[in-house]
Amino acid sequence: MKKIINQPDQVLADMLKGYKLVHDDVFYLEETHVITRSHFTSKKVGIISGGGSGHEPAHAGFVGEGMLDAAVCGHVFTSPTPDQVLSAIQVADQGAGVFLVIKNYSGDCMNFDMAKELAELEGIPVDFVIVNDDVAVFDSSYTEGRRGVAGTILVHKIVGAAAENGASLEEIKKLAESVVAHLASVGVAIKPSIVPEVGKPGFELEEDEMEFGIGIHGEPGYSREKIKPSREIAEELIHKIEVETKWTTDQTLAVLINGMGATPLMEQYIFAHDCLTILQEKGYTVQFKKVGNYMTAIDMAGVSLTLLQLEDEKWLDYLTQSTLAPAW
Repeated sequence: MKKIINQPDQVLADMLKGYKLVHDDVFYLEETHVITRSHFTSKKVGIISGGGSGHEPAHAGFVGEGMLDAAVCGHVFTSPTPDQVLSAIQVADQGAGVFLVIKNYSGDCMNFDMAKELAELEGIPVDFVIVNDDVAVFDSSYTEGRRGVAGTILVHKIVGAAAENGASLEEIKKLAESVVAHLASVGVAIKPSIVPEVGKPGFELEEDEMEFGIGIHGEPGYSREKIKPSREIAEELIHKIEVETKWTTDQTLAVLINGMGATPLMEQYIFAHDCLTILQEKGYTVQFKKVGNYMTAIDMAGVSLTLLQLEDEKWLDYLTQSTLAPAW
C-alpha cells in the first residue's frame, strides 16, 4: 500500500486538521470530528450532512454559506456516532431548526435518527431526508432499498440555497423529498479502493475488467464485464437510469459527472462529452452540468453519472446560486 499518510489510524484527525488549516472560514470540533461554518446566518434553518470519511471532498468540502452548516465525519467508510451528529446539530441550530441530509446506509440512518431524537429532547426541532439515488441495485449489505451516492451533493446545494433564502424547516423537508424523488445515479469502477487501515483492496478486478453499479464503499454492482470505451459506458449508465426510472426524453435535466477518486479529469471530460452527447441525441434538455470529484471512494478509479429532473424552475436557481463551499 502506497499512501501519503502518517499513521493509518490517524488519517481522519490528520485530514481534518489539515482541512482547517487550509480553510480559515471553518471550525473543527476535534472531539467529535465535525467541521462547521465559522459564521452562521441567524434564524436560518441549519443544514447538516455527513457519514464515513473516504468520500472527499464530501462532506466537509460542502460546508459554507449557501450549502451545509456542518459536516459530521466518521472514520473511513464508518458511520459517525449519534453523539457526533448531536454535536453538529447543537452548533448548527440558530433558532429555526436543523435539517439532516442522510445517505441511505443502515448505520447512517440509525445514528442520525438517534441524534435527532436526542436533539428534540433538548428542544431543537429536527427533520431529515434520506437520499437513495443509486439505481444500480435494490438492497445491499449496507442498505435497505437504494444506496445514497453522489446525487446527495445536489441535494446539499438545493436545500442549502433554500435555507439561505429563508425557507422554513417544513418547506425544506418538502423540497428535499421532491428533489430526491427526481434524482438518479449509477456508477462504474475500473479499479478498487484501498482503506488505509486495511491496506489491501476491498474487492478484486482484473486488468481488463470493469464493474457496473459499484457502490461508494466497494459494494458489488450489477454486472462485471470486460473494459469498454467511454461511449459504451455512458450508453450503459444512461440506459440503466432510463430503465429504472421510466423517465421520458422530454425531461429537462441537471447532470453531475463524478469522479470516484483516482480518475483523471481528462477521462471525466471524455465521459462527460459522451454522456451529454447521448442525452442530446435522445432529446433531453440539459440546463445544468458539473464535472469533477464530489463523492469519491478514496482511490477507486471510476465515474458515476447523476441525473436530476428539474421539475421546478426554482431548483435551477438554487443550483446556480452562489456559495462559499470550497468543493462546489
